[in-house]
Amino acid sequence: MTRILLVFALLCGLPWPAPAEEAKPLTTILLVARPELPDSNFKDSIVLVMNNVGPVPGGVIINRPTRISVSRLFPDVEALARLEDKVYFGGPVQVNLVSFVFRAETEPEDAVKIMDGVYASANRELLLKLLARDKPMQGLRIFVGYSGWGPGQLEGEIARGDWTLKPATTEAIFGRNAERPWPDEAAPAGARSI
Repeated sequence: MTRILLVFALLCGLPWPAPAEEAKPLTTILLVARPELPDSNFKDSIVLVMNNVGPVPGGVIINRPTRISVSRLFPDVEALARLEDKVYFGGPVQVNLVSFVFRAETEPEDAVKIMDGVYASANRELLLKLLARDKPMQGLRIFVGYSGWGPGQLEGEIARGDWTLKPATTEAIFGRNAERPWPDEAAPAGARSI
């Protein structure tokens, strides 16, 4: 199986993607945890993972909102004071780190394309710019921490049946039901509501 690589390698100090002539074709997927997954960090989780940034597997859990509001994370941004949108738990690695996934017409600087019209970044200035929009949370998800695996670890977990692979969609990431992106009858095994 093609190796799945780290979405947020830039967060770990790894280099930006290779120049286009050396870059791998972009592949972004969703990993859906099996219902009996013993790792509490990933129980009932759906993880957004891509392959074009770094040398080890990783991504963010997209269906686990925290109790922390975006306004609490950025108390100095007055325009956010009334927002009830939550920050998401991206995974157990570097939980003090803030990253985000967002929609944009064109690729901004300090961001990595993860699918058509969707980008990831950990750049604070870019995030503050997005939060200054009229509808700050439209097409934006903010995460604390990220999900990562050592070399060969994720491949082994997939082979063992811990994860089901599904295509990534903007609706699964940004939809109103992002915590539960599939209707019950269409939900893959492991995609239970949390």
